[in-house]
Amino acid sequence: MRRRVVVHGSVQGVFFRDSLRRLAEQHGVSGWARNTSEGTVEAAFEGAPEAVERLVSFAHTGPPDAHVEAVDVHAEEPEGLSGFAIR
Repeated sequence: MRRRVVVHGSVQGVFFRDSLRRLAEQHGVSGWARNTSEGTVEAAFEGAPEAVERLVSFAHTGPPDAHVEAVDVHAEEPEGLSGFAIR
């Protein structure tokens, strides 16, 4: 299963991407996360449905210093990623 998320709000400079990476590694989810020039965090998660949904759920709150205003979630076809990268 693959989901791509775009997280809006005060989400850059608060360890959002690293928090996603650590959670993904704990749950065996592959993918990536990056900051965008629009001030959002974009990420893709691939793995078992329940593990991917856990990361999508986390994206709605983020780490303690984040302030999430909205999350866009897109279903996509898995690409066969391995590991989790911060771009």
